[in-house]
Amino acid sequence: MVGSFPSRLAALSGLAASVLLVAEPAQADPNRPFPQHVVYAPGSLRPSLHTQPTQDAHVTALYAAWKSRYLAQAGQESDGHPRYRIRTGRDPSNATVSEGQGYGMMIVAFMAGHDPDAQTLIDGLYEYALDHPSTIDSRLMDWRVEADEVPDPSGNDSAFDGDGHIAFALLLAERQWGNDGRFDYRAAAATRLAGLADSVIGPTSKLPLLGDWVDPSGSPYSEYTPRTSDFIFDHFRAFTVAVPAGPWPQVVAASHTAVDHVQTLHAASTGLLPDFLEPVSPSDPTLRPASPGFLEGPFDGAYYYNALRVPLLLGVDALLSGDAISTSQARHFAVFSNGVATGVPANLPAGFELDGTPLPGSGYFTTAFAAPFAVAAMTDPGQQGWLDALYDAVRDSDENYYEDTLSLISLLVLTGNYWSPWQLGSLTLPALPLGALAACSVLISLLGRTRLVARPERQ
Repeated sequence: MVGSFPSRLAALSGLAASVLLVAEPAQADPNRPFPQHVVYAPGSLRPSLHTQPTQDAHVTALYAAWKSRYLAQAGQESDGHPRYRIRTGRDPSNATVSEGQGYGMMIVAFMAGHDPDAQTLIDGLYEYALDHPSTIDSRLMDWRVEADEVPDPSGNDSAFDGDGHIAFALLLAERQWGNDGRFDYRAAAATRLAGLADSVIGPTSKLPLLGDWVDPSGSPYSEYTPRTSDFIFDHFRAFTVAVPAGPWPQVVAASHTAVDHVQTLHAASTGLLPDFLEPVSPSDPTLRPASPGFLEGPFDGAYYYNALRVPLLLGVDALLSGDAISTSQARHFAVFSNGVATGVPANLPAGFELDGTPLPGSGYFTTAFAAPFAVAAMTDPGQQGWLDALYDAVRDSDENYYEDTLSLISLLVLTGNYWSPWQLGSLTLPALPLGALAACSVLISLLGRTRLVARPERQ
């Protein structure tokens, strides 16, 4: 199945092009319109050099640019509903990947209220995902779809993160508009979560598999070969509330354990994680950084274009849940990045060995690395100056799909406009028994108090 995951570098370039979006009339008012101004966990930082209205304006400006660059109409259904896709570049010929489709659905859900067409867009993005199922588990999305939608002869299987983001976005959509519109978002999310649980979670490891193409007991890819950027902690917590009987609390615990193991044994001075992990041997599932050329290239065991998302993932979870483990793990990234750059974002290399040595050819600045470090800096009270510097370095991101998308998601977090459907607060959680919610809340709390021991492809 290696051939089903070829390098995706070519899919991540494109020429500048404007996009004309054809949208339906405005939908119902959202329940959580942008801006939200979420109060994050006690002790968190926020950027301090700009007022809240100015920060919100930074988000709306980058959102408008991102839409014009990467969100494209992709046909129209017979009933008149348009479909949409997120392109991996600015040229109409650029492909779509499930990761981008999920990111796009999330972003649009967060921007509802500001964007009057948000529900039309998220429905069209989801329809496009439904049009392109994995040929292994049809509840999941084909990880890569060409612009002309011709099937990929090397395989049309899934990637974990794309479907994880799509499921999370559907839960966001439920909170925004309920389930009485074009789609029952809760039912749609439950179907995708069942596919993830059945086909893309290790039965023993409880770690995310690379995709539904992986045999959990196979070699060289198995349930012990996760991509570290698939440790999407805030999504897992939302899935726990949505589907209390699912594996998601165990996935949170297993993912935290994996991070702790690598930070302790392989990156004690930096806290960095590699793009991929692998077992020590077929008979020993102890995780270690992947060998060069494991899946994508020579830097598979380094902190590179997949793992760069980990500070964002840990940071978001720490900010929303107050989880002590995520907070501690995220702070490693904040301290390391500030130190290696001496407080100047332009000094950040684009990739590191786990000991902090810059990778060959990494002597350039990109917001893809800087923006997630900014979110991690929010978790550390000693990083205000570094946070402010990073904020100004990424708020006007103008690079390509991957960089601009991560910058926009990070900017939503930085400005207090990222929220999760798992947060109970003022949210209504229909169709979930109170006993199940209480059990989930207790379990999440216990996980938060338990000390755990122990340019390439961009999907």
